[in-house]
Amino acid sequence: MRIVVAPDSFKESMTAPQAARAMAAGAREALPSCEVDLIPVSDGGEGFARAVTEAWGASWHRVETVDALGRARTAGFGLDGGRAVVDLASSVGIEHVAAADRDAMRSSTAGMGRVLAAAADAGARSLLIGLGGSASNDLGLGLLTALGARCLDAHGRPVAPVPAAFSSIAAIETGPARRRVEGIDLTLACDVTNPLTGPRGAAAVFGPQKGLTAAQIEHLDAQASRLAALLKAGEWVTRPGTGAAGGTAFALAAVLGAGLVPGIDCLAQAVGLRRRIQDADLVLTGEGSLDAQSLEGKAVSGVVRLARECAVPVIILAGRVDAGSCGHGCDGGGGNDHGLADLGAEAVIRISDPSVPLRDALAQGPQNLRRCTARAVRRWAGA
Repeated sequence: MRIVVAPDSFKESMTAPQAARAMAAGAREALPSCEVDLIPVSDGGEGFARAVTEAWGASWHRVETVDALGRARTAGFGLDGGRAVVDLASSVGIEHVAAADRDAMRSSTAGMGRVLAAAADAGARSLLIGLGGSASNDLGLGLLTALGARCLDAHGRPVAPVPAAFSSIAAIETGPARRRVEGIDLTLACDVTNPLTGPRGAAAVFGPQKGLTAAQIEHLDAQASRLAALLKAGEWVTRPGTGAAGGTAFALAAVLGAGLVPGIDCLAQAVGLRRRIQDADLVLTGEGSLDAQSLEGKAVSGVVRLARECAVPVIILAGRVDAGSCGHGCDGGGGNDHGLADLGAEAVIRISDPSVPLRDALAQGPQNLRRCTARAVRRWAGA
């Protein structure tokens, strides 16, 4: 019996490698003689650069940068000859800001720009950039300024590239940032397909997770359209994927010419995920929160689709399950017939008790994941 274990991270509870180890332990508890292939995955968010670096056999380079609030932080990039891989989450990801300190209106992607600059200085001629898990909603303006761009007010004075100051921006000089990455091929590994603006846009869909109020979301959506027009990139606001990482994908694509691809597809190719799934009897995957967004280019949906294409059964485990996302076969929810289960999953399993306080549930994540994996594998093997 061969089981592929390919989870994403369970945010604020387990990294993807930690989740993979917990799942593997559960699988071996249920079937001691089984062979387990651990493949931590990422759709462009947390752990993406490290996973690709390992798959490439590349070297890891540390970079002294800042987090979303401008506090000192160490991040890095993987370098293999002329190609490099970075991810936004390692520098300005939301997991590096305590819940009480999160402030999307004053958060920036400048720290990510510093990492990109370091990779360019190290000789990268192609950059694979993972986008996901952002703490900001700055449209990537912070990243652009770190590369040399300038946001100016009506009097030509510098303006901070943060949402709280958007209404003061009257001009954006992007020439220096364009020249900074000239000759470098940029590819964005995105974790979502959302556009920049509108009801499915960056502010509307992801703003509430970052603490934005309804009034702030409405304001930022309008400002995003205005600033896009200022950049002569108004046609980009409705394009799929430009809303990734608080609109960072918009800046990288519309201003710097990056191409957008699904993050899970990049990682799957790098680690040979299809080949490894084809030889398996069962696939286990999961993430911290399974909801409608999981269908929008996220890692779990990518793993499930690959398993279906290879005709290998797959079980999904998650810390939280939105009943509307899972369809039939869901343990702990369900009710509609369209969702991840209909992509081919044998079951969708919630590993936490909803009556347990969130802090306790996060702390108990590894134990709960191991226990629920063992139960799910026993049930599947018995069936």
